[in-house]
Amino acid sequence: MAASRPSSLDPTTPAPLGAPTFADLGVPAVLCRQLAADGITTAFPIQASTLADSLAGRDVLGRGRTGSGKTLAFLLPVLTRLAASPGPRQARRPRALVLAPTRELASQIHAAAEPLAAALGLRTTTVFGGVGANPQISALRAGVDLLIACPGRLADHVGAGHADLSRIEITVLDEADHMADLGFLPVVRRLLDQTPAAGQRLLFSATLDAGVDVLVKRYLHDAATHSVDSITSPVTAMDHHVLHVSAGDRLPVLVDLAAAPGRTMVFTRTKHGAKKLTRQLVAAGVPAVELHGNLAQNARTRNLAAFAGGTATTLVATDIAARGIHVDDVTLVVHADPPIEHKAYLHRSGRTARAGAAGTVVTLMTDDQVGDVRDLARKAGIAPTTTRLAPGHPLLQTLAPGERTFRYPSAAEAAAAKAGLTSGAAERQRQGATRSGGGPRASSTSAKRTGRSSGAGGAGGRGATSAGRSARQAGSAIARPGGAAAFSARGTGRRRSA
Repeated sequence: MAASRPSSLDPTTPAPLGAPTFADLGVPAVLCRQLAADGITTAFPIQASTLADSLAGRDVLGRGRTGSGKTLAFLLPVLTRLAASPGPRQARRPRALVLAPTRELASQIHAAAEPLAAALGLRTTTVFGGVGANPQISALRAGVDLLIACPGRLADHVGAGHADLSRIEITVLDEADHMADLGFLPVVRRLLDQTPAAGQRLLFSATLDAGVDVLVKRYLHDAATHSVDSITSPVTAMDHHVLHVSAGDRLPVLVDLAAAPGRTMVFTRTKHGAKKLTRQLVAAGVPAVELHGNLAQNARTRNLAAFAGGTATTLVATDIAARGIHVDDVTLVVHADPPIEHKAYLHRSGRTARAGAAGTVVTLMTDDQVGDVRDLARKAGIAPTTTRLAPGHPLLQTLAPGERTFRYPSAAEAAAAKAGLTSGAAERQRQGATRSGGGPRASSTSAKRTGRSSGAGGAGGRGATSAGRSARQAGSAIARPGGAAAFSARGTGRRRSA
């Protein structure tokens, strides 16, 4: 069995015993050595099934759910084929293109590709929105072999003459169904129309919906189809629970779960909901950061790094984080807002129980959501355990074991949370109040969570430290089971929904 893999490549299930090695599948020795240096020696099913065809130059349609190992399944043949036909780099004219639906996924693909490409003497770069265009333009002018891009920003560069796709030899569409869900298919078609019709094309998708099927029929020729698993595959390594709560108890229950040791991902339906909920968790003393489309790219990168590095132990996200993003050891996924579609439920839930590990998935359900959640579970093919409960219920400790520590927010933090300020702004308010003699008493203390960091990230991703300083310097900490109820009753004077 292969050893532990880097986070950006880590699939949801371990390679079976007796799986073929990459050398067995025809991957060049130089790439096999690079993979072995990272503990990657044997192929996962999606890799083993597609590599022979993709290395031979055939168009490939690979179907497998997110986390199944698709990244290496397309990177290895792309880089192998580029290295087999070397040529001088040309300004603005890359030789291979990978299209990905989100900036985070594009960054993770690039992180996986860069050391492999360097071993072959190849150059890679990324193109996506939310960051300055000039460095991307400079990289394209210098010439690259492999371009990893999001469709929107690449279309901008093509339209401005900074990128030319006429030399593309091999094109990859990753998470094609997610690109369809995000409305990218028209721009994807325009980009593909500018690549040579005779070029090789690899399409990887969890499902073959109508929009994706159009791409397959129009752009793939005599494609070899390999289906390892689908989005509806049973998620056997996860425990699924539905917690039936009143609207007023929703936030305290969520705080209780998020304050347990270990990494937690919390999903909301809207960007505003993610921002608001992050602010409420930070005010309760939970080290939380947010991830959604309204954040600038540098803030998204900082927040994801804080979560991956352990500075923040809770990530509150929209469905932007439901696909293609892997962080090690996410033990709990909470659907604060039940998703509308069962596919979104399974993609969100797939952030835990990866690489053969166990995981817990919790959906919070209020009275008006009972019918929708019942239909969601049926379509997702799961039979969750449903429990009606309130803050302090012993099941919360079972679902998320470990000591919780809740602190009452300072007056400045509570006011800032109500006003929608970031934790950095709350800290500045607190310091101003302290200088004027109106701040909290210096004797306040903050207890430690077992296995968790005391730092917390702000809603704007200013690092995960200012709220932690507030906790240490200004907050009063109370450690107890069921402390979320105490927070809602005494910390703010009232309970608020997320």
